[in-house]
Amino acid sequence: MCGRYSLYADMDFIQEEFDVTIPGTLPKRFNIAPSQDVLVVTADGGKRKAHMYRWGLIPFWAKDPKIGYKMINARAETVDEKTSFRGPLKTKRCLVIADGFYEWKREDKLKQPFHIRLKSGKPFAFAGLWDQWDHKGEIITSCTHITTIPNKLMEEIHDRMPVILNREAQDSWLDPSIQDTEYLKSLLVPYESEHMEAFEVSPVVNSPRNDVADCIVPLSNISS
Repeated sequence: MCGRYSLYADMDFIQEEFDVTIPGTLPKRFNIAPSQDVLVVTADGGKRKAHMYRWGLIPFWAKDPKIGYKMINARAETVDEKTSFRGPLKTKRCLVIADGFYEWKREDKLKQPFHIRLKSGKPFAFAGLWDQWDHKGEIITSCTHITTIPNKLMEEIHDRMPVILNREAQDSWLDPSIQDTEYLKSLLVPYESEHMEAFEVSPVVNSPRNDVADCIVPLSNISS
Protein backbone atom coordinates (compact mmCIF):
# COMPACT_ATOMS: atom_id res chain seq x y z
CA MET A 1 0.00 0.00 0.00
CA CYS A 2 1.16 3.52 -0.75
CA GLY A 3 -0.68 5.93 1.52
CA ARG A 4 1.53 8.99 1.59
CA TYR A 5 4.08 10.60 -0.72
CA SER A 6 5.89 13.83 -1.59
CA LEU A 7 6.40 16.21 -4.50
CA TYR A 8 8.66 19.12 -3.68
CA ALA A 9 10.79 19.26 -6.84
CA ASP A 10 11.06 22.54 -8.74
CA MET A 11 7.97 23.11 -10.90
CA ASP A 12 9.99 24.04 -13.98
CA PHE A 13 12.05 20.87 -13.64
CA ILE A 14 8.89 18.74 -13.36
CA GLN A 15 7.48 20.32 -16.52
CA GLU A 16 10.69 19.65 -18.42
CA GLU A 17 11.05 16.11 -17.08
CA PHE A 18 7.52 15.08 -18.12
CA ASP A 19 7.08 17.31 -21.19
CA VAL A 20 4.01 19.00 -19.81
CA THR A 21 2.75 22.47 -18.87
CA ILE A 22 1.35 22.74 -15.36
CA PRO A 23 -1.51 25.23 -15.09
CA GLY A 24 -1.14 27.74 -12.27
CA THR A 25 1.35 27.20 -9.48
CA LEU A 26 2.46 23.99 -7.81
CA PRO A 27 3.26 24.30 -4.10
CA LYS A 28 5.94 22.08 -2.60
CA ARG A 29 4.34 19.12 -0.84
CA PHE A 30 6.12 16.93 1.70
CA ASN A 31 3.24 14.82 3.01
CA ILE A 32 0.54 14.27 0.39
CA ALA A 33 -2.40 12.27 1.73
CA PRO A 34 -5.50 10.55 0.30
CA SER A 35 -8.49 12.78 -0.60
CA GLN A 36 -6.12 15.63 -1.53
CA ASP A 37 -5.62 16.96 -5.05
CA VAL A 38 -2.50 15.56 -6.72
CA LEU A 39 -0.59 16.21 -9.94
CA VAL A 40 -1.29 13.76 -12.73
CA VAL A 41 -0.38 13.61 -16.41
CA THR A 42 -2.62 12.24 -19.16
CA ALA A 43 -2.29 12.11 -22.94
CA ASP A 44 -4.85 13.59 -25.29
CA GLY A 45 -4.27 13.36 -29.03
CA GLY A 46 -0.63 12.54 -28.45
CA LYS A 47 -0.08 15.65 -26.30
CA ARG A 48 0.57 15.36 -22.59
CA LYS A 49 -1.60 17.38 -20.23
CA ALA A 50 -1.24 18.10 -16.51
CA HIS A 51 -4.20 18.07 -14.12
CA MET A 52 -4.97 18.11 -10.41
CA TYR A 53 -7.13 15.09 -9.53
CA ARG A 54 -8.39 13.93 -6.15
CA TRP A 55 -6.43 10.98 -4.75
CA GLY A 56 -8.84 8.10 -4.16
CA LEU A 57 -10.64 6.85 -7.24
CA ILE A 58 -14.41 7.33 -7.37
CA PRO A 59 -15.90 5.10 -10.11
CA PHE A 60 -18.34 6.91 -12.40
CA TRP A 61 -21.10 4.54 -11.26
CA ALA A 62 -20.58 5.05 -7.51
CA LYS A 63 -23.53 6.26 -5.44
CA ASP A 64 -21.36 7.75 -2.69
CA PRO A 65 -18.07 9.57 -3.36
CA LYS A 66 -16.75 8.37 0.01
CA ILE A 67 -15.89 5.11 -1.76
CA GLY A 68 -12.76 6.96 -2.90
CA TYR A 69 -11.21 6.55 0.56
CA LYS A 70 -11.05 2.81 -0.13
CA MET A 71 -9.63 3.26 -3.63
CA ILE A 72 -6.28 4.99 -3.09
CA ASN A 73 -4.42 1.94 -4.47
CA ALA A 74 -5.13 -0.76 -7.05
CA ARG A 75 -3.28 -4.08 -7.05
CA ALA A 76 -1.41 -4.84 -10.28
CA GLU A 77 -2.28 -8.52 -10.07
CA THR A 78 -6.06 -7.95 -10.13
CA VAL A 79 -6.42 -4.50 -11.71
CA ASP A 80 -8.08 -6.01 -14.78
CA GLU A 81 -10.56 -7.99 -12.68
CA LYS A 82 -11.97 -5.37 -10.32
CA THR A 83 -15.07 -3.54 -11.54
CA SER A 84 -13.72 -0.18 -10.33
CA PHE A 85 -10.46 -0.46 -12.28
CA ARG A 86 -11.14 -2.66 -15.32
CA GLY A 87 -12.57 0.13 -17.48
CA PRO A 88 -10.02 2.81 -16.54
CA LEU A 89 -7.20 0.34 -17.22
CA LYS A 90 -8.18 0.40 -20.89
CA THR A 91 -9.16 4.02 -21.40
CA LYS A 92 -8.23 6.22 -18.40
CA ARG A 93 -4.58 5.70 -17.55
CA CYS A 94 -2.39 8.43 -16.10
CA LEU A 95 0.94 9.18 -14.48
CA VAL A 96 0.86 10.34 -10.87
CA ILE A 97 3.91 12.52 -10.30
CA ALA A 98 6.02 12.18 -7.14
CA ASP A 99 9.60 12.46 -5.97
CA GLY A 100 9.35 10.19 -2.95
CA PHE A 101 6.92 8.06 -0.99
CA TYR A 102 6.55 6.85 2.57
CA GLU A 103 6.14 3.41 4.02
CA TRP A 104 6.01 2.19 7.60
CA LYS A 105 8.06 -0.79 8.83
CA ARG A 106 6.76 -2.62 11.85
CA GLU A 107 9.41 -2.89 14.56
CA ASP A 108 8.05 -4.71 17.64
CA LYS A 109 5.00 -2.67 18.63
CA LEU A 110 6.07 0.45 16.76
CA LYS A 111 5.98 1.47 13.10
CA GLN A 112 9.04 3.29 11.79
CA PRO A 113 8.38 5.59 8.81
CA PHE A 114 10.75 5.46 5.83
CA HIS A 115 11.10 7.86 2.92
CA ILE A 116 11.84 6.11 -0.38
CA ARG A 117 13.06 7.88 -3.50
CA LEU A 118 15.31 7.56 -6.54
CA LYS A 119 19.03 7.91 -5.85
CA SER A 120 19.10 10.60 -8.53
CA GLY A 121 16.63 12.69 -6.53
CA LYS A 122 14.57 13.24 -9.68
CA PRO A 123 10.76 13.15 -9.73
CA PHE A 124 9.18 10.00 -11.11
CA ALA A 125 5.81 8.64 -12.22
CA PHE A 126 3.54 6.17 -10.48
CA ALA A 127 1.29 4.15 -12.79
CA GLY A 128 -2.18 5.53 -12.19
CA LEU A 129 -5.81 5.28 -13.25
CA TRP A 130 -8.46 7.98 -13.21
CA ASP A 131 -12.21 8.31 -13.51
CA GLN A 132 -14.82 11.05 -13.44
CA TRP A 133 -17.85 11.00 -11.16
CA ASP A 134 -20.81 13.21 -12.06
CA HIS A 135 -23.79 13.29 -9.72
CA LYS A 136 -26.47 15.98 -9.85
CA GLY A 137 -24.01 18.49 -11.25
CA GLU A 138 -21.22 17.69 -8.79
CA ILE A 139 -18.19 16.53 -10.78
CA ILE A 140 -15.12 14.94 -9.19
CA THR A 141 -12.18 13.67 -11.22
CA SER A 142 -10.12 11.27 -9.14
CA CYS A 143 -7.23 8.85 -9.41
CA THR A 144 -5.51 5.87 -7.84
CA HIS A 145 -1.97 4.44 -7.78
CA ILE A 146 -1.18 0.88 -8.79
CA THR A 147 0.93 -1.24 -6.44
CA THR A 148 2.94 -4.39 -7.01
CA ILE A 149 5.22 -6.80 -5.15
CA PRO A 150 8.28 -5.22 -3.52
CA ASN A 151 11.77 -5.11 -4.97
CA LYS A 152 14.80 -6.11 -2.85
CA LEU A 153 15.00 -2.69 -1.23
CA MET A 154 11.32 -2.51 -0.36
CA GLU A 155 10.86 -6.09 0.83
CA GLU A 156 12.80 -5.18 3.97
CA ILE A 157 10.22 -2.50 4.72
CA HIS A 158 6.85 -3.60 3.34
CA ASP A 159 5.21 -6.30 1.24
CA ARG A 160 3.95 -3.88 -1.44
CA MET A 161 5.31 -0.91 -3.37
CA PRO A 162 3.86 1.53 -5.91
CA VAL A 163 4.56 0.86 -9.59
CA ILE A 164 7.14 3.38 -10.83
CA LEU A 165 7.28 3.60 -14.63
CA ASN A 166 10.48 4.26 -16.54
CA ARG A 167 10.40 6.63 -19.52
CA GLU A 168 9.61 3.97 -22.11
CA ALA A 169 6.86 2.48 -20.00
CA GLN A 170 5.38 5.94 -19.39
CA ASP A 171 4.82 6.45 -23.11
CA SER A 172 3.14 3.08 -23.48
CA TRP A 173 1.03 3.62 -20.37
CA LEU A 174 -0.29 6.92 -21.71
CA ASP A 175 -0.87 5.68 -25.26
CA PRO A 176 -4.68 5.46 -25.68
CA SER A 177 -4.31 3.13 -28.68
CA ILE A 178 -2.90 0.41 -26.41
CA GLN A 179 -5.70 -1.57 -24.79
CA ASP A 180 -4.11 -5.01 -24.59
CA THR A 181 -4.65 -5.91 -20.93
CA GLU A 182 -1.85 -8.45 -20.74
CA TYR A 183 0.65 -6.02 -22.23
CA LEU A 184 -0.44 -3.24 -19.89
CA LYS A 185 -0.10 -5.54 -16.89
CA SER A 186 3.39 -6.49 -18.05
CA LEU A 187 4.42 -2.88 -17.37
CA LEU A 188 3.34 -3.11 -13.74
CA VAL A 189 6.55 -4.51 -12.27
CA PRO A 190 8.81 -3.48 -9.36
CA TYR A 191 11.28 -0.69 -10.14
CA GLU A 192 14.98 -1.60 -10.10
CA SER A 193 16.08 -1.47 -6.47
CA GLU A 194 19.64 -0.44 -7.34
CA HIS A 195 18.30 2.94 -8.50
CA MET A 196 16.40 3.60 -5.26
CA GLU A 197 17.21 4.45 -1.67
CA ALA A 198 15.28 4.40 1.59
CA PHE A 199 15.96 5.98 4.96
CA GLU A 200 14.22 6.38 8.29
CA VAL A 201 12.45 9.67 8.92
CA SER A 202 10.79 11.36 11.88
CA PRO A 203 7.33 10.27 13.11
CA VAL A 204 6.27 13.83 12.27
CA VAL A 205 5.16 12.35 8.93
CA ASN A 206 2.60 10.15 10.70
CA SER A 207 0.06 12.97 10.71
CA PRO A 208 -1.05 14.30 7.31
CA ARG A 209 -1.46 17.67 9.01
CA ASN A 210 2.33 17.92 9.08
CA ASP A 211 3.07 18.88 5.49
CA VAL A 212 6.54 20.20 6.28
CA ALA A 213 10.11 19.68 5.07
CA ASP A 214 10.96 17.87 8.33
CA CYS A 215 9.08 14.87 6.90
CA ILE A 216 11.87 14.11 4.42
CA VAL A 217 14.89 14.73 6.69
CA PRO A 218 16.79 11.47 7.40
CA LEU A 219 16.42 10.45 11.03
CA SER A 220 20.19 10.03 11.24
CA ASN A 221 20.61 13.73 10.48
CA ILE A 222 18.16 14.67 13.22
CA SER A 223 19.79 12.35 15.75
CA SER A 224 23.25 13.72 15.06
